[in-house]
Amino acid sequence: MAHPLISTIVIALALAWVFGALAHRLRLPPLVGYLIAGVLIGPATPGFVADQTLASELAEIGVILLMFGVGLHFSLEQLLSVRAIAVPGAIAQIACATLLGMALAHWLGWSIGAGLVFGLALSVASTVVLLRALQERRLVETGRGRIAVGWLIVEDMVMVLTLVLLPAFAGVLGGEGGGTTDFAGVATAAALTIGKIAAFVAIMLIVGKRLIPWVLHYMAHTGSRELFRLAVFVIALGAAFAAAELFGVSFALGAFFAGMILSESPLSQRAAEETLPLRDAFAVIFFVSVGMLFKPAILIEDPLAVLATLAIILLGKSLAAFAIIRLFRYPASTALLVSVSLAQIGEFSFILAGLGVDLGLLPERGRNLILAGAILSILLNPLLFAGLDMLQAWRDKAKAEVKPVEPEEEGAAREPVRPTALNDHVVLVGHGRVGGVIRESLAEKKVPLLVIENDDERLAELKAQGIEAIAGNAADPEIIAAANLGAARCLLVAIPDAFEGGQVVEQARALSPKLSIIARAHSEAEVLHLKKHGASVVILSEHEMARAMVALVSTADA
Repeated sequence: MAHPLISTIVIALALAWVFGALAHRLRLPPLVGYLIAGVLIGPATPGFVADQTLASELAEIGVILLMFGVGLHFSLEQLLSVRAIAVPGAIAQIACATLLGMALAHWLGWSIGAGLVFGLALSVASTVVLLRALQERRLVETGRGRIAVGWLIVEDMVMVLTLVLLPAFAGVLGGEGGGTTDFAGVATAAALTIGKIAAFVAIMLIVGKRLIPWVLHYMAHTGSRELFRLAVFVIALGAAFAAAELFGVSFALGAFFAGMILSESPLSQRAAEETLPLRDAFAVIFFVSVGMLFKPAILIEDPLAVLATLAIILLGKSLAAFAIIRLFRYPASTALLVSVSLAQIGEFSFILAGLGVDLGLLPERGRNLILAGAILSILLNPLLFAGLDMLQAWRDKAKAEVKPVEPEEEGAAREPVRPTALNDHVVLVGHGRVGGVIRESLAEKKVPLLVIENDDERLAELKAQGIEAIAGNAADPEIIAAANLGAARCLLVAIPDAFEGGQVVEQARALSPKLSIIARAHSEAEVLHLKKHGASVVILSEHEMARAMVALVSTADA
């Protein structure tokens, strides 16, 4: 086509939308549809073939924005708080998965060098898949989520070092035209890479910690939302690009550190909201680009090798991660979450496989197996999370009946969900900015209030103020059932996500058909969505603002 960039974006997003909606209709995760869309526009299927190089670069933007968003919810203290488990755990898990990959490579008759590259490619999880799963379940800011993200960061650092050292070791590993086998040169290259990473981190902590928040504060004071949004994107993309070009650090790590530095600014929440639309769009393109790499024929031509590769990804490294976390005396809930999060491979695996083929270390068959393992594991990962959710619900129920709940990852015991004893009370779902205003107003009127919230800091704040709260997601039937809706005055759904709000409304309406349910929305489509699921009243912020302004005009005229 005459316009490869435009055609790639338009056709990729259009097909992703169609097949994502179809997958949702079939009660499957939308990313299944995105992957199918990628297969259809990839070189392995007839018809239109999108530009694979352009799609990969567009997908990298999604990775950058995603990691920047995660960094906005992290702090250096939180990252360091999980280093005791994330660093040794990630390294040990990489070693276990690499050995399993080398064993499969030996069975397939490959060289030690091929086995090493193959095993390393199977050992590292996809940034996008892991973070998408955690964000959908609002687990990024929990203790378990921090361990998973810290683990991912260590894996990324190890892969950056591997990509630098592999060409230097290619000769001794049996590669064709590999680099020098001079071990002094290898040690120098390793030291230089570590030094670059350290220099980047130091600059971000020393210079970036002052410069990045100052730039955003200056843009905020201009009063221009457009300039503020532009500044956020420049910071995210610029930090990632500088990290890769100047320091040899991955785009993802560069963006993560930029977000983490900015997280200390009061503008971090607004920055996260500004990046959300583009982040979601480019994350979709990431999954489409993964689908483009898949060659369905390999499922017929090499089924046993594909199954063995998939077993290493889904079972081998996950069991290794589970055992490692349990050895560190963390609860089974933490071990299961991290294990399931890591049960897939992605972007670094593709880069490593490509480098291995270029160096003559990895046969083309190995790259095809890695690509097949990636797309199949990404397809199956949401099902593993669904199974984990069911298992966790069963375990919680069993523990509530038999014994106290197991202590959580940071030593604090999470109490079982107990029904409230309040009557004629208001149930508030979400204690963010809107919820905080509601709580203050109800306190002035001395109305009994029960809050449902899953943010630990907000829960601690409510506890300090003597306000009864239930920890958890109100879309969980067990959580919403504990709110005693049958005796409640009304339910206020103050969370900003209308889709999650719709789930809460649906659960509440099933429990109490006559309950007054008031929800918030940001668009007419969200109003219809919430009313369809049973909301009595939906408040659209723009409408209420307009009514308030008109009322003030009437007052002024009087």
